[in-house]
Amino acid sequence: MSLSPYFRPTEGGDSVFSVESGKIKFGFGALEEVGVDARSLGMKRVAIYTDPNVAKLEPVSIALNSLKKQAIDVTVYKEVEVEPTDCSFKAAAAFAQDGRFDGFVSVGGGSVIDTCKAANLYATYPAEFIDYVNAPIGKAISVPGPLKPHIACPTTFGTASESTGFAIFDYTEMKAKTGIVSPRLRADIGILDPGSLKTLPPLVRAANGFDVFSHACESFTARPFTQRPSPSDPTKRPLSQGANPYSDIACIEAIKLIGNNLVQAVTAPEDYNFEALMFAGMLAGIGFGNAGNHLPHGMSYAVAGLVKNYRPDGWPQDHAMVPHGIAVILNSPAVFQLTGPACPDRHMLTVEVIGADIKKTDENDAGAILAKRIIEMMKATGIPNGLKGVGYTEDDLEDLTDKAFPQKRLIDNAPMPIDREQLRDLFKSAMTYW
Repeated sequence: MSLSPYFRPTEGGDSVFSVESGKIKFGFGALEEVGVDARSLGMKRVAIYTDPNVAKLEPVSIALNSLKKQAIDVTVYKEVEVEPTDCSFKAAAAFAQDGRFDGFVSVGGGSVIDTCKAANLYATYPAEFIDYVNAPIGKAISVPGPLKPHIACPTTFGTASESTGFAIFDYTEMKAKTGIVSPRLRADIGILDPGSLKTLPPLVRAANGFDVFSHACESFTARPFTQRPSPSDPTKRPLSQGANPYSDIACIEAIKLIGNNLVQAVTAPEDYNFEALMFAGMLAGIGFGNAGNHLPHGMSYAVAGLVKNYRPDGWPQDHAMVPHGIAVILNSPAVFQLTGPACPDRHMLTVEVIGADIKKTDENDAGAILAKRIIEMMKATGIPNGLKGVGYTEDDLEDLTDKAFPQKRLIDNAPMPIDREQLRDLFKSAMTYW
């Protein structure tokens, strides 16, 4: 492809990329319009999905009042778990099935939005839970048809779940993260109101911001779509199709916005920081929704799934967890240092837009410089010092590797082949950074 040498044709590789995107509304006050949007989608009996903490905050009240102003019958489900599990997905689906709702509104973070997607799916097309779950853990059966209307209203900015066809959860039996992937899961409308971010605690803002950064950086440095095997059936072309010209545009701007705003948003936030970060999250969602993530996210599922006793400030303290954004960024410096030579020009551009000093820099050092800049931002925003900072030691390397290596959808999307021993070495490198 003439748009970039990175997309040069390869034998047996795809020559086509697709663009998947949902409708987005963005701006301060956008959440107040959710009732009109629901009515336009034909909703009359709606379930609002949220979690116990967000249920007490203003965004849920705004959404509830807006829906009631349109004479829409509303029931609130506030039992969503942060970092959801197969068990919490099943409970949410049972509520949706019993309620016979004709539409859904999710108000909360990625956990809430993903739970609402799953509830909508299983209530609309009941099946054994494992049927729709990604292979190799599940059967990866295709979603049979359209779901009921869903409006996603994020109160965080990290997951971009309102823009994607992914629903991620912890599979408790295997102590591993996995998910359900289908374009049909994508919300009909995503309402992004930067005012919703003002209630986020500092470490939550940091974790969200680093999730956005890694979404964008992973998608930008993913293997090109032309190196992914061309599908025999065009309908089987995956959502995680590899880096492509469309995703590139969104990813670079998202990285720039994170580099310019994240530290201040955590330490001394202004309204323009919230607006910039939520917009960055939207752009990164477009990026990874069309290109896919790779190693940091593939490794993060093991980091979150094997958690021991870590209980971060700003999250529920009734159980241990490594929040998704933290689980991702703890791996990122080690990964980008390794992958730098695989596409040095892309790592160098990332270094430049995130705000690192590139004077007299050799392109071959771009991965190491990018890792250094990420570590500086981690320190400035209170992120733990590597995997040891959330309770892991070298004794856990085999378990972490065993849990991460089956995430082939993500690992195979990296810009270079990764074997099991290399993955183990990455976890070892990510143990501590300073």
